Amino acid sequence: MSSEEYVQHHLGHLQLSLHTMTLTTNNPGFWVIDLDALGLAIVLGLAFLILFRLVAIRVVEGTPGKLQNFVEIIVEFVDRLVKETFHGKSNLIAPLALTIFIWVFLMNMMDLIPVDLLPGLFGLMGIDYFRSVPTADPNITFGLSIPVFCIIMFYSFKVKGVLGFGKEIFFKPFGPYLLPINFIFKVIEELVKPLSLALRLFGNLFAGELIFILIAIMPWWIQFIPGGIWSIFHLLVIVLQAFIFMMLTIVYLSMAHEEH
Repeated sequence: MSSEEYVQHHLGHLQLSLHTMTLTTNNPGFWVIDLDALGLAIVLGLAFLILFRLVAIRVVEGTPGKLQNFVEIIVEFVDRLVKETFHGKSNLIAPLALTIFIWVFLMNMMDLIPVDLLPGLFGLMGIDYFRSVPTADPNITFGLSIPVFCIIMFYSFKVKGVLGFGKEIFFKPFGPYLLPINFIFKVIEELVKPLSLALRLFGNLFAGELIFILIAIMPWWIQFIPGGIWSIFHLLVIVLQAFIFMMLTIVYLSMAHEEH
């Protein structure tokens, strides 16, 4: 392959067309599923659930093992953040925040796998295209942000009521005399939430994936230095993006529970 063909190949998805029920790639149509991104997201989500469930049912008091210590540290960390940030009362927020943080982190971590490893393995099975980073696909990031947005709307109506949330939409921040402007501002404010959550995560991980692909174009004896430096830096990005997605979710849900 030429360098251009190599980059295009590694940015191509293994897709399923719902019209013809056949495998395809680089199909921009709406009725198309990115099987590689969706499949990896499901596998990593199940791995997270199974691992944490096994730790929960095998809890050891006194001298827990390293895995239990690791899980407890993460759970306590997220629980403390929720208690400090979320000002309402709900048993959903902490588990939701924990799930988002771990799931997004695991999907981001796929960016540290060598770019030719999974495509090469699937190529041996006759599958020519396979992308390894689910969160570099906007379908996945919007699939995370849109349910969060729906939960925000649900709690806004549940906590404030239809009348209370209606007043917030039409009368704030400028009062009843500027009702149309209040409404426009509120719509923009709410729609920006899922957009910012999804596009921030997608943009950072897509850029990280693309840089790894560009490094892989270099001669093998040059790749190690820029690849090692970028891997160390990108590890911080991976953790930070998972943390930001979780924290903004907590903040938005806290705002949905507050009157001011």
